[in-house]
Amino acid sequence: MTNNNTVLKEVNVASARRSQRTAKIVRLIITYLFLAIMAVIIIFPFYFMIISSLKTMDEYRENVPTLWPRTIVWDNFRTAFEKANLKDLFLHTLYVGIVSTVLSLIVTVLSAFAFARLNFKGKNLVFGLLMATMMVPGELYTITNYLTVSGQLPFFSEPVGWLDITQTFTVLIVPMLVSVFYIYLLRQTFMQIPNELYLAAKVDGTSDFKYLWKVMLPLSVSTIITITILKMMGAWNAYIWPRLVANDAAHQLITNGLRGASFVDEFGETNFPAQMAAVTVVSIPLFLVFVFLRKYIMRGVSRSGIKG
Repeated sequence: MTNNNTVLKEVNVASARRSQRTAKIVRLIITYLFLAIMAVIIIFPFYFMIISSLKTMDEYRENVPTLWPRTIVWDNFRTAFEKANLKDLFLHTLYVGIVSTVLSLIVTVLSAFAFARLNFKGKNLVFGLLMATMMVPGELYTITNYLTVSGQLPFFSEPVGWLDITQTFTVLIVPMLVSVFYIYLLRQTFMQIPNELYLAAKVDGTSDFKYLWKVMLPLSVSTIITITILKMMGAWNAYIWPRLVANDAAHQLITNGLRGASFVDEFGETNFPAQMAAVTVVSIPLFLVFVFLRKYIMRGVSRSGIKG
């Protein structure tokens, strides 16, 4: 009787294990099938954009779209550079992106260090007020910034002058230097560094700036790289603010310059393949940044969220 019970238990255990393995396989199949379907839904518009940039105008106008161009037309990219003046747009965007990123990093690092290590009256109150501003929609900041740089606020005796044609890059860079999110992100990373290191450095006579430069920044490289990448991507994708203050050809960025480019040929028809080629060229840098630097973004964000 005991042997029969033992055999039945073993059979039940084996059956339960098979059921668990089957259920696990079914869950994996459903999960990966769902992820594959979502990946196709997300990737297909970009795929269609790329293949459309390689089509002829006649093939693009067909009622039934083709999933691969019959004739690859690389000349669409040359037309895109000529029509949209992409070379100058790239240079303008890189200049604004690099300068604004460097200045923004300086402001972010100093602010995060002050909130993470220095003790001064009202520190928590000021930081709380800054965090509260993250609840305000960005569009409201756009309106306020525009009124500020145009000198239309009551406390300005005269216009700031940043909207002048010779100072457009200034108005593109300065109003967007401070990001409360970046300050919060770096402050969280700084707070993970043991305070004993700071106290020991102060005993040795190390200044705050030297401690920041020699200790805190090397230990926060991943978060700083993350902020740099996000800031550059933000400058590359910016549309509303450049559209408001930089509509002249000498200062246009990628987004508003591409929006204002004309792809109409001599017959009055829009060259959609060339337009798609221009959008493809503008999108490629962002794809490359995400593909090759995504691990730094994930590492910096995850590390900053460990300690509150």
